[in-house]
Amino acid sequence: MDAYEELAARFEEERDQLLAVAYRMLGSAAEAEDAVQEAWIRLHRAGGVGIENMAAWLRTVVSRLCLDQLRTRTARREELVGEQLEPRRAAGAAPAGPEQEALLLESVGRALLVVLDRLGPAERVAFVLHDLFAVPFEQIAPIVERSPVATKKLASRARQRVRGVPAAPPRELARQRRVVAAFLAASRGGDLPALLAVLAPDVLRRADPAALPAGAALQARGALTVARETMVFGRRARFAAAVLVDGAVGAVVAPHGRLRLVLTFTVVGERIAGYQVIADPARLQGLELALLDPPAAHPVDHAPVHG
Repeated sequence: MDAYEELAARFEEERDQLLAVAYRMLGSAAEAEDAVQEAWIRLHRAGGVGIENMAAWLRTVVSRLCLDQLRTRTARREELVGEQLEPRRAAGAAPAGPEQEALLLESVGRALLVVLDRLGPAERVAFVLHDLFAVPFEQIAPIVERSPVATKKLASRARQRVRGVPAAPPRELARQRRVVAAFLAASRGGDLPALLAVLAPDVLRRADPAALPAGAALQARGALTVARETMVFGRRARFAAAVLVDGAVGAVVAPHGRLRLVLTFTVVGERIAGYQVIADPARLQGLELALLDPPAAHPVDHAPVHG
């Protein structure tokens, strides 16, 4: 095995881990692949010279690439206020396959990607590296260009946003979650009897115009009317996940991990007395979204970075 083959083999040993890091930072399989491929190009150019810890070196390169991409994305959001933002691919880059995208999304979780997308670029990088991959703050600090103490504060602020603050005691939150889960399951399965069982007789559904077909009524009332309408929503329900919305249990609809709709619910007893479908970009941006189940950290190599 020559030097090139040996370097390529060492890189391939790290590829899956690098892709996992990049995907959580960017929320796009295609962009994550681009970042990992760019890391290989830089490693190849360097020839591996002076790199004592390959895993840490590569993770640092990928993280910096992701941070640059996130900063570019934030600037585009400021330019395109009120518009949906799609990932920007490198020129000539091939898109990631749907199977790979689905596997990555399943491994991370739709809700986590939506919540991470609410963080600032440096917050997201610090949180992902420390809380999800257990990278020490001393290694993260140079990436986000802050001191270790300031980096720790970044991750702490991000953690608070990801976890959120429930507006109800645990028992009430569990009840809301049970009812919302039943609603989503019935919607996904197209189960009309199950929907009728979870909707109050006089349930009221309200929706933003952007969430409905042209000319559809912004309000619907009554269990049967709303249930039949919700059967149509069932096609979107496969992209839904339960989250905290302003402290209460709600749901996001996020194809490919990209937020499109938020559902908020009024739960009375074991039934839904009303729900809203929010699609207006300004309203979506004003919502506080957080996870119901905070993610667990994954251990990685803690050795210092060289090179």
